Amino acid sequence: MRVHFIAIGGSIMHNLAIALAKKGYIVSGSDDHIYEPSRTNLANENLLPPPGWDPTRITSDIDAVVLGMHAKADNPELLKAQEMGIRIYSYPEFIYEQTKEKTRVVIGGSHGKTTITSMIMHVLKSIGRDFDYLVGAKLDEFDHMVRLTKDAPLMIIEGDEYLASPIDQRPKFHLYKPHIALISGIAWDHVNVFPTFENYVNQFRLFIKTIEPKGTLVYNKEDQILRELVLEDQSKINKHGYRTPEYTINKGITYIHTNNGDIPLQVFGKHNLSNIVAAFTVCEWLGVEREAFYAAIKQFKSASRRLEYVASDNDSVVYQDFAHTPAKLKASIHALKEQFPDKALVAIIELHTYSSLNEAYLKEYRDTMHEAEYPAVFINQESLKQRNAGAISEEMLKAAFNQPNLVYFSNVESMKQYLMAMNPTGRNLLLMSSGNYGGINLVNFADKFLYK
Repeated sequence: MRVHFIAIGGSIMHNLAIALAKKGYIVSGSDDHIYEPSRTNLANENLLPPPGWDPTRITSDIDAVVLGMHAKADNPELLKAQEMGIRIYSYPEFIYEQTKEKTRVVIGGSHGKTTITSMIMHVLKSIGRDFDYLVGAKLDEFDHMVRLTKDAPLMIIEGDEYLASPIDQRPKFHLYKPHIALISGIAWDHVNVFPTFENYVNQFRLFIKTIEPKGTLVYNKEDQILRELVLEDQSKINKHGYRTPEYTINKGITYIHTNNGDIPLQVFGKHNLSNIVAAFTVCEWLGVEREAFYAAIKQFKSASRRLEYVASDNDSVVYQDFAHTPAKLKASIHALKEQFPDKALVAIIELHTYSSLNEAYLKEYRDTMHEAEYPAVFINQESLKQRNAGAISEEMLKAAFNQPNLVYFSNVESMKQYLMAMNPTGRNLLLMSSGNYGGINLVNFADKFLYK
């Protein structure tokens, strides 16, 4: 089978292309710009295309086109494929076609998806289960973000609620038709696509209805909105709620209390403990023994950029977190304060998504940083331009966050100077973003805070 990828440079798109090539498919692709690490990954597999769009690449021997979200609806290659009648898929639609005979597990929710998915993958690998997967971050234990084989009976999927492709305006997680689905919680996001909270919530309502008959929904019953959705749903499926376990913190180590005794963890934060119970519940439905799960989860470390350790000195530590939504911001700050109660916290959030730069949405951040002694916001001015967002002032941010002592950085240099002038003794630093702070090296940046 020959498959052509339009916008092959995307994080999932290029990993899917590699997975198909390893499966024995003939794979080609195109993109106008391909950045690292996609560029090197594709080059290593001899899949790196020349730059630009070229409709002559669309030929009659192509069996399917996979269309990435980066492409536009008037993409010349897409128009040629449509004209020729070639079957066009979004990548989630193609994943479903490739896994119809497998048991599909889809992890959804406004936050925690990558962590829960990576926890499940870690446990399954630890016990020797054969499975395919799609996960939204590169994990240390796995070579790629997508594995797609002929024989693995199980597919673990991180299910994103963003749109599938430029010509398929359905959320990605509506297309997988899971046998086991999980929803970690609902907190309004992607306001450029879902302009009201109710519209956003409805996507999860519809997601529940995509679960295969007699399938299973695992859900966080501490989330009131989600609990109401589950109660109103009449689907003929199993429904299994979970909640955060009891836990203690002793000498900097978090222990969860279980029927198997206290289990020491390498992660911390209430949201991560909730994620563990979510992963446990899914694994239980997959037949994983309780003892095997706890033995494996003790060794689990944070997924990349998910409350991840960056650097430390004698009296201070720096963490980074993939966070931009108000709920995740608040949870990450609380986790650091709970884990290190005797340390003041310098917390810097980069606002760069369509949602977070929307003036009407900014009020959702109210009181999210109140636990941080030194709250700050960074906005790359290029992000404002790219998203056609209006000007944002420090006073506007202080009012939105309800944080009079909040500091605003409009460029990396001013943020660097702020950290260099601060004495790190007795203080920790948390850098939060779903972007990259303008491309800075976070380890070098942490050194500006730790070492003078």
